[in-house]
Amino acid sequence: MGLDDKLGNAGQDAAGKAKEAAGKATDDERLEAEGKGDQVSADVKKAGENIKDAFKH
Repeated sequence: MGLDDKLGNAGQDAAGKAKEAAGKATDDERLEAEGKGDQVSADVKKAGENIKDAFKH
């Protein structure tokens, strides 16, 4: 994975955390769940990157 992919995943994770926090602050369960989902998606992508990086070396 390239640097662009890693930065994109980090951005998705940060956006997910922001959505989750906004959802908690406004009692919007849908927004909170959406933020958690974004974070999980970013974590899965990061895990895939780590596996690919492990096979490069």
